[in-house]
This record gives sequence, C-alpha cells and structure tokens, in this order.
Amino acid sequence: MKKTNFLKFNDLAPDLDLETAEGARIRLSSLWEKQTLVLAFTRHFGCPQCKEMLDHLVVSKAELAKKGITLAVITQAEPGSARAFCDQYASGVLCLADPNRKAYTAFGLGRGTLRQTLLSWKVWRSNARLKQSRGWKTELPPSGQDAMQMSGTFIIGTDGRIRLPYYYDNIADHPSVELLLNGVMGMDWGKPFESAIQPEN
Repeated sequence: MKKTNFLKFNDLAPDLDLETAEGARIRLSSLWEKQTLVLAFTRHFGCPQCKEMLDHLVVSKAELAKKGITLAVITQAEPGSARAFCDQYASGVLCLADPNRKAYTAFGLGRGTLRQTLLSWKVWRSNARLKQSRGWKTELPPSGQDAMQMSGTFIIGTDGRIRLPYYYDNIADHPSVELLLNGVMGMDWGKPFESAIQPEN
C-alpha cells in the first residue's frame, strides 16, 4: 500500500483548485481566508457512514456559523454526481468535486486497510445500526469512486494552518460535533497555536 503523509497540527493546509458541485472553479484558500473552515472529505456514495457524517455536519452547520466557522465537503465525484448526492444528503452545504482525488492525496488521505473498511466490528455494528435506523445499506461505489478511500476532517484557520487534522481509525470513526464546535478543552479554533493549548476560562 502506498504510504500517505499525514498532516500535523499547525501545518500549512494544501491549497489547490477544485470544482464546486455546480461546476465553478474555486480555490480552497478562498474558503478559509475570512473564516475558520471545517473541511470534510467523504468516502464513496454507497457508504452509509458518509451519509451519517454529512447528516451530523448539516445538523451542526448553524451552530458552527454562530462560532464563525464555515463548512465545505469534498467528494470523489464529478460535479454532476456530487450535486445530486449533496442535494439529497447535505443540503445547504458547499460541496466540491475531486474525481481525481488530488485533494485527498494532498491532505494525506489514502486507501484504507481491510481492518479500517470491512473487517472492523465497529464498522459492522455501524452498518447494522444505520440500516435499521435510517434504511441506509452499504452499496457498491458509483463508477470511478474508490471503495477503499478513507475519509478525513480538517479544521483550518484563517492563517491557512491546520487546527485539527482528523484521520479516521475506521470508516465509522467520525469526529464528534462537540469537538468541531468547542475544540480541544474548549479552545478557540480561530486562534493560532502560538503556545500550549489552554482551555477557555
């Protein structure tokens, strides 16, 4: 398996051009220039855990906005497919198309192992729960999407530096809404790391 290079706290976030789900070109840095950004990467569109992740983000979108945090999602789909999927599962969220997975690679998101994607009891339990509660079954990926592609979530400050690099241990391992909203020990995601992390008083 090709080794991926994980980003670390305070690394500069990779900046590249992608297309929106509507087909317009956009520079990633334009998304974090004025506001702290939560940038979430999906897996393939047949993955029930991705639908759950998007659901959590949609639910927390207004609360994130109150804290001055904006939200964008990157998919491994062509713009048309990304738009159809996001209209259904991430209404009101900016969705980007990355069919060549260049942003996935730049952010250190590679292909998962069998333990991370298929053979984990946590994934099996998640599959059963989502099928029963939401009717979301595990399906084959659409053409061109990689079933082994891993997800990730990154918080990026207005200085373009990574505040939180969240790499999944398995495909059901979403960051909690509490973490996205309130940070580590209540820290402010908008403040740069210039010293040790201190909780808010």
